[in-house]
Amino acid sequence: MSGTELMAVVGFFILLFGFIFGLWKYVDAKLMGVKQDAAVVASAAQATASLAREELGAHKLHVAEHYVTKAGLAEQTTQIMKAIDGVADRLDGVNQRLDRVFEQPKTARRAT
Repeated sequence: MSGTELMAVVGFFILLFGFIFGLWKYVDAKLMGVKQDAAVVASAAQATASLAREELGAHKLHVAEHYVTKAGLAEQTTQIMKAIDGVADRLDGVNQRLDRVFEQPKTARRAT
């Protein structure tokens, strides 16, 4: 091999290496751009998920404070009905006492 052929072969390998290196840098840059975009999207998704989690917690608290479960409503209804029955029993007792007062015969008073 002569010097010219040797320089052509070395130049070809340098050109080939430069092309491969340039292609690698191009693909790497594209991958880095996609990676950064994905990081931004992931960060936005994480922020949205965090906000949704907070809003869901606030909604659960609101529901727990302002609404009643069926079991709780049944328990409250039972207590109210017992209280109403107690009041009704007392009213019946008052009616019976009033009836006794009015049923007693009036005795005439004698003037002395």
